[in-house]
Amino acid sequence: MAPSIRNTSTFKTNKQEKEAAVLILLYEKNNILKTVFTKRHSYEGPHGGQISLPGGKREPVDKNLIETALRETEEELGIPNSQIIPIHSLTSLHIPVSNINVTPIVAYTKKRIEFIPDIREVNFIIECPLNLLKDEKIRKTEILRINNIEINAPYFDIDSNHIWGATAMIMSEFIQLF
Repeated sequence: MAPSIRNTSTFKTNKQEKEAAVLILLYEKNNILKTVFTKRHSYEGPHGGQISLPGGKREPVDKNLIETALRETEEELGIPNSQIIPIHSLTSLHIPVSNINVTPIVAYTKKRIEFIPDIREVNFIIECPLNLLKDEKIRKTEILRINNIEINAPYFDIDSNHIWGATAMIMSEFIQLF
């Protein structure tokens, strides 16, 4: 699920990369195991308007990246981190365009979830049955033109929402393990 531009030197930088974490939150709803994605508001920047997992950059208050993922999920979706049980982390992934090294954290909650999205950060949420992500029919590819560079971009098509880039790569690894 990696875009064609992924392994080029287009985004090389000498700056120290930042750490971040995202949460793959597993929960049951109507006897279906699901996870949640957020649609960001459109803004100037490399990730504006994209679909992502809840998460963000590590802050000095975070003891580790699990705390980062839990804190960011609580901020973005209103789910108290005391209700979330971390299970395991996946492979960290460098995002060249923003020079961030992101660690995916898999977690579960037994509680009935009530999302309270932060309207400043989240345009809307997408609840996705995990089995849907295994369906080859939702794996598609499109050609994008970014900064005059043509990119072959594979994506998951969830209700006409394109989940691509780092989020698609992370979910592809998760589905392989799942």
